[in-house]
Amino acid sequence: MKAAPSQRLAYNAPTKLDTLAAWLLALAWVLPLIYTVWTAFHAPEYAARFVWNAPLTLDNFTRAWEAAPFARYFLNTTLLVVMILAAQLVLSTMAAYAFARYEFRGRDIVFSLVLVQLTVMPDLLLVENYRTMASLGLIDSLFAIGLPYFASALAIFLLRQTFMGIPKELDEAARMEGASALQILWRVYVPLAKPIYVAFGLVSVSYHWNNFLWPLIVTNSVKARPLTVGLQVFSSVDQGIDWSIITAATLMTSAPLLIAFLLFQRQFVQSFMRAGIK
Repeated sequence: MKAAPSQRLAYNAPTKLDTLAAWLLALAWVLPLIYTVWTAFHAPEYAARFVWNAPLTLDNFTRAWEAAPFARYFLNTTLLVVMILAAQLVLSTMAAYAFARYEFRGRDIVFSLVLVQLTVMPDLLLVENYRTMASLGLIDSLFAIGLPYFASALAIFLLRQTFMGIPKELDEAARMEGASALQILWRVYVPLAKPIYVAFGLVSVSYHWNNFLWPLIVTNSVKARPLTVGLQVFSSVDQGIDWSIITAATLMTSAPLLIAFLLFQRQFVQSFMRAGIK
C-alpha cells in the first residue's frame, strides 16, 4: 500500500532536532573564524577578553607582514597553485576524454586503477615521493612540491562523467565539419564542462593553498617556501606566541580562499550536482 502524499512529505520534512544539530554545527564552524577576526583587528590585551567598545587596529597585520617575507610566500603559493591547477586540467581533460569516448583494450581496468588514487592518502607516499624528488635533483623547488599532484583522479572522474553525458551526435556533427579530435574536445566538450572546471579549480586551489606537510618536508629555504610553511615562524619558541599576530597572518593567508568561495559558491555546488554517476 502506497503512503499518502502528506505522509511522504512528513517523512522528508526536517525535524526540530535536525535543525538544532545543523545550527550547532554551523556555530562550531563559525566560532573559530569569529575569534580569528576579533583578535586580528584588536590589540593583544583584548585577545582573551571580549569588550564591545575595544578600539580597532591594523597594527597586527603590519607586524605580521614585517615579521616574515610574506610577499615571497604569496608569490610562491600563487605560482604553485597555478602550476598544479594548469597541469591537472590539461592532463585530466585529455584522460577523461579518452576514457569517455575511445574504446581500447583494458579501458575499464585502467580507469579503475586511476580511481584507486582516491583511496590512497597522500601522506602514505611522502617517503617515496621525497626519494623520487631527491633522485631528480628537485629538492627545495616549487616543481618538487607540485609534481606529485599533477595527475588528479578526482578531476578525471568528474570530467569523464560530464563528457559521457554529452550527446555523441555533437561529435559526429563536428567531424562532418572537418574538426579534429582536439578541436572537438576544445570547442565542444570543454565549454560544456565549465561548471566542473570551476568547482574542481576551487577544490584544487584550496587544498594546495593550505597544504603543509609535503611542502614542509621538501623545501628548505624561502625561495620555495609557501605560505603555510612560512606561518610557522610565528609559533617559534624563541619569538614566543603572540595570538594577535598569528591570527592576523592566518587571516591574510586564508582571505583569498574565502573570497573565491563566496564568489563561486553557486557554481561549486551546482557542478557537483551535475556530475552524477552515469
